[in-house]
Amino acid sequence: MLAGVGCGDSPPTGARASTPATPGPECDGQAFASTFEALEEVVFARDGCTQAVCHGDATSGGLDLRPGRAFASLVGVPASGSALARVEPGDEDRSYLWQKLRAKVAPGTVSISGSPMPIGLPAVSADQLEALRRWIYVGAPENGVVIGTDELLGACLPEPEPLSIEPLAPPAPAEGVQFAMPAIPLPAASEQELCFAFYYDVSNSVPPEVLDPTGQYFRVRGEVARQDPQSHHIALLYSGVDVADIHAPEFGPWTCHDGARAGEPCEPTDLAACPGSVCRSRIRNSVGCVGYGPSTIGAQIVQQSMGGSQETQADLFFPDGIFAQYPLRGIAYWNSHAFNLTRTDHTLQGRINFYFAARQEKPMRAFPVDLVNIFRPNAAPFASETICADKELPQGTRLFSLSSHTHKRGKHFWAELPDGTRIYENFLYNDPAKAVFDPPLAFDSADPAQRTIHYCATYENGIGPDGEADPETVTRASRIPASAVATLGACTPVACVEGRIGASCDGVGDDATCDSTPGAGDGWCDACRITGGESTENEMFLLIGHYYIADGYPQLPTEGPVFAGVA
Repeated sequence: MLAGVGCGDSPPTGARASTPATPGPECDGQAFASTFEALEEVVFARDGCTQAVCHGDATSGGLDLRPGRAFASLVGVPASGSALARVEPGDEDRSYLWQKLRAKVAPGTVSISGSPMPIGLPAVSADQLEALRRWIYVGAPENGVVIGTDELLGACLPEPEPLSIEPLAPPAPAEGVQFAMPAIPLPAASEQELCFAFYYDVSNSVPPEVLDPTGQYFRVRGEVARQDPQSHHIALLYSGVDVADIHAPEFGPWTCHDGARAGEPCEPTDLAACPGSVCRSRIRNSVGCVGYGPSTIGAQIVQQSMGGSQETQADLFFPDGIFAQYPLRGIAYWNSHAFNLTRTDHTLQGRINFYFAARQEKPMRAFPVDLVNIFRPNAAPFASETICADKELPQGTRLFSLSSHTHKRGKHFWAELPDGTRIYENFLYNDPAKAVFDPPLAFDSADPAQRTIHYCATYENGIGPDGEADPETVTRASRIPASAVATLGACTPVACVEGRIGASCDGVGDDATCDSTPGAGDGWCDACRITGGESTENEMFLLIGHYYIADGYPQLPTEGPVFAGVA
């Protein structure tokens, strides 16, 4: 399972849930047709970036930020003096514009060439920078509204509709292969986690020099994943199911997903059975594909992850000579946890590119999922908690990548070396920081304590910015998705969210206890402790890392698959 990260809050569900709020009839700010149009005026023009001597008539550095010209000058365009694009859709860390602005807002947080922007003028505000980040995160669209940017920019914007990111282009044939997830329906005001199987065979697309010695696996040096922003995660999971069991009843009927034969039966091992489409199994609601598939492989708690994304766009490349290897053919699962906070139906799409490894010296390894700690968060309603755990690394570890995963109540995540040196810190659950270590961090001591990373996270369950109880951000039974209730994450209310807010109560239906005065009928017993689970209304606690073992230390075997994902 590739642990996911939500791009926003889950829509309310349950008996007393409501549809997304309708924007008010009045707005005190300036009206704009899109988030990008608002960024052009509020961030670029008002903060001096479009002055004639800057990025106006002078087009300093070849960048023109004047309205009507800024988009073509920014998105996907290489920056001057940097290997980065000015704006990389889905990834602010690879967007030079965001880095240049952030360098002035928060000095020392990013490393850039040249001077922070705007030069000779005050920094943009933190809210403006956050609006820009959110716009980049959802794919840097020229049109459309990014949820929450109206408040950040003090702008009047139309009601948001679902956004689609530009599909990821496949690698050149000699450089890699692409796996494309068939688009899945995403109804308005919904959250769902789905799982379905498909058969793949990339043997005709893989050059012989990137095969393992047995010829059964292809080796890659990294991946890039991109998905629509209405997603908590997508994951490409290797099933471990023998192809002989592809017609097991647990998969249900196999049908063509789209195209001229949409809905018709198909043979999954015949890659030509569905022209312009994919032959896939029956779609099931499933958290992380746990227990999905034939009983011949048992009830798997966690599938093996070939790749995926917690974000709109994510990439993971290994140090030169380090590789992962995957079967050339087999049964794989697509797992998508997506949500739609708008009033408009949508279809979700995602793609993963794998890039072949020219040099193949050592296998990459990923931290396994810590099943003891992953679902530990348990803060009481209207309270906070900090939990910690330790990760012992094998002797000879060379750690080159570190990240984290919580859901929306995770406010601060950090990791430290045995001497207390902080090597990782994150404050954004839905766009977690990625630490890349070049050179990798070495863990060679014979003492396991010196090879142990200590990591912690702080969770807040319904505490508002003023430190007071906030019924809108507390874990609530009525907002836990039905799919979570059926598997992980169900909760029992123990506190009031209306009436005597914060007072103790005893489960669903004990609303009278919450009444502001006896018999008032204004109480609601709905607040729960944080519960571990997959939905954005539940929580996780997960350290994500990638490493290899240096020469001179016991090496792990390379027979069979070597998975890059969290597995």
